Amino acid sequence: MTSSSLPTPVRHGPLESFNERFVAAATASNGAVLLEAIPFLAQVDLRADPSDRALLDRLGTALGIELPLRPNTTSFAPGGARCILWLGPDEWLIVDADGTADAIVATVRGALEAGCGAVVDVSANRTTLRLAGPGAREILETGCSIDLHPRAFGPGRCAQTNIARTSAILLEVEAAHDVAGGPDYRLLVRPSFAGYLASWLLDAVDGLA
Repeated sequence: MTSSSLPTPVRHGPLESFNERFVAAATASNGAVLLEAIPFLAQVDLRADPSDRALLDRLGTALGIELPLRPNTTSFAPGGARCILWLGPDEWLIVDADGTADAIVATVRGALEAGCGAVVDVSANRTTLRLAGPGAREILETGCSIDLHPRAFGPGRCAQTNIARTSAILLEVEAAHDVAGGPDYRLLVRPSFAGYLASWLLDAVDGLA
């Protein structure tokens, strides 16, 4: 069999088997909680010298978004899927639509030029869960110790934290049209722990008053 006659590989996200349960949970909660798996997002880790303002400006121009410089904040491309998360004083995570990682890596390498920095495609390192709706914050607060009140954590904020004893990156985005009030979170988690976290969230939805 030649390589050209081989069947096209089919990708399966680590949470694919949970899709029906997510839909059922939203129905059972009367829309108070929306759960959704978002597999295969491009994720690119960027390290750069934060004191090199010219380098940061080049990177921001090339990526179409300024790199967030305030701790635990994010920058979003207007009307697009791309966002950049602050992970540390010299580290950012660029998140974008499926299939864009190679282009992002090439763009960043071109912008780095002789500057001090590094870029790595880490797309397979985490999968993404969406948790949204009026009951979303209440659920997260039962398993996450950071202050999620809107005065402390809202759209444009991110944090590396533990959720139900699972290490994750948490960020809040502007609520989409299908969220009838309440926050809209993204939970980026290792694929090997994704099933556990999804099960914990489903149990929490069942216990939602």
